Amino acid sequence: MARPADDVKNWMHMFRWIVKLIRDDYGVDEAVLTRAAVLETDCGLKIEDIEEVLRVVATSFAIRFPPGTLDEVVKLEELCVLASWLKGLYKRPEFVSDGFAAACAAQNPGCASAA
Repeated sequence: MARPADDVKNWMHMFRWIVKLIRDDYGVDEAVLTRAAVLETDCGLKIEDIEEVLRVVATSFAIRFPPGTLDEVVKLEELCVLASWLKGLYKRPEFVSDGFAAACAAQNPGCASAA
């Protein structure tokens, strides 16, 4: 399930990596995979698909998405910056609630240093 991720050094690399994952595994046209794309409606992903994307990202980057992630993340860009923050590659995203941020930091030591 884990995929090579050594080249991911910032949130834009993370965005590109996740775009390729969704494009290749779910057949979503890359033209649809923009920052503002809503994962369910614009990308056509089912909740189960999004959960699988989260599992692949978590495994590949050795991060943990806490319960409630799908309540916080709706758009492709949100997923990318959240994953980047959890990995310690980006600052805390503005859309993340305080309670969710605490849950993230408790499970991902890398995001505390990038806060």
